[in-house]
Amino acid sequence: MTEAKGHTDIAALAKGGRTNFFGFLLRLSATAPFLFIGGRLYGPELLGRFASAMVAIQLAGQLCTLGQKRGLAQRLSEDPRHPACVVADGMLLSVMIATVAATVLWLVPVIAFPSGHFTWIDRLMVITVFPSTLTDIGLAAMAYRYDVAATVRARSVVEPWTASIVAAALWPLGTYGGMPVLAECGLSIAYIISIFASALTALVPTLRAYGRPHAWHPHPLRIGRLALASMPLAAADAVEWGTRKLDIAILGLFATPAAVGVYYAAQQVASLPQKLKTSFEPILGPVITRNLKEGNLGAIARQVCQVGFWITAAQAGIALALAIPGNAVMGLVGPKFVGGTGALAFLLAAEVAAATAVVSEAALIYMARIRNLAVSVGTIVLQGLLTIGGIELVEDAHLGELYRAAAAAAALLLTLSIASLVKARMLARLLDQSINNWRWSLVVAALAAGTIGAAIVTLTPEWVHIIPGIPLILGVWCWIIWKWGFGPDDRVLFRRNVGGEPPAAEPAA
Repeated sequence: MTEAKGHTDIAALAKGGRTNFFGFLLRLSATAPFLFIGGRLYGPELLGRFASAMVAIQLAGQLCTLGQKRGLAQRLSEDPRHPACVVADGMLLSVMIATVAATVLWLVPVIAFPSGHFTWIDRLMVITVFPSTLTDIGLAAMAYRYDVAATVRARSVVEPWTASIVAAALWPLGTYGGMPVLAECGLSIAYIISIFASALTALVPTLRAYGRPHAWHPHPLRIGRLALASMPLAAADAVEWGTRKLDIAILGLFATPAAVGVYYAAQQVASLPQKLKTSFEPILGPVITRNLKEGNLGAIARQVCQVGFWITAAQAGIALALAIPGNAVMGLVGPKFVGGTGALAFLLAAEVAAATAVVSEAALIYMARIRNLAVSVGTIVLQGLLTIGGIELVEDAHLGELYRAAAAAAALLLTLSIASLVKARMLARLLDQSINNWRWSLVVAALAAGTIGAAIVTLTPEWVHIIPGIPLILGVWCWIIWKWGFGPDDRVLFRRNVGGEPPAAEPAA
């Protein structure tokens, strides 16, 4: 019975991963046009200004969710009330916090715009804190019922494609249509519209799935207890998110907006493999909480290692395919962005190094919240110190602005490597099981794909690096991993209807 149940869990993880991986491909196809539009049409300075503001606003939104993107699954499994009431409590709490956050950002705009250059339209970006927060909670509720397709529609289709289309439409109106404010604020307007469109796409199916919260009355003490219980997880989420954004915030203080724009473009390319870990995150939480409730620690260790290898293998292959022809990849955004190739290589390597920490934390947030939070806080403090130290070294050596970006990326790589070692060791002690995503097939695949990629970059013109080059590097990597890296449990990721469907949730009343 236990073995069959474990096989069902792996099948559920694989099914959720497949669905969200398709969403990753859709997001990739939409993110590339937005970077191209931002880099080629709006330029690195406006792109950098937009990036600095978006980092501050998204951090506020992350804090406003108060850890409920992952904590909601546990509350839904333990709270005896109607699920719609549990979701309503979470949304009400987030709206209350979002009101405070949006007010602060509006009254103190320098938080979002450290350069001091912004328009009143740019300041309106703060209102996206509300729909973004509600979207996160709604999608977490849908993921609890194994519906990750809602996340794909909202985050991978509607949000990025709306931003790309609106940004492309506003630029000619501002440049040639006599409305220069649109050319200056087009990225901000596109972002605002895309977030509201994403919220509508997410919240409508959430309402249909859970129904209205009947007999629900907000109570200050209940909401207060929810806030206190969510604090450790909220802080861990904010720190984990902050490690990917702290570098931009620090660069905004030490570098020009143009340098920040180049780094932002490199980070967006590098964050594409990072999205792969979110392919499993919505479904991994409910699986872990159920096994914790049943005391099945061995199953948790197997699931963490299994998913960790899937993520590591996918991220490493994509990192090689994007880093080896890095000059050509960054050149697509614009000629001024090629100088960010070094930062891109470090950032891609950092995402591979972070895979172990990500899957370990998926269990640690339920088993050792405070200790996990302490490690997360230490991680972001270390990153801040290393980033500032690296930038200072670049300044002392009188190197260019873009070397500061590379120093920030290198600091992230070192920080996430240390965090992965610490969190994997912590989880191994709690489970009394080994936690290891590593397999020697990764080395063989890296050597083969790296050799092919180096030959392509060295012997062929630049256009070949991208069109046949990237698919060829990925193809070699995938073939070796499939042939020698994947076992029977790994291949379930590519099968349908294996082990049965995940257990259905109770229908909404």
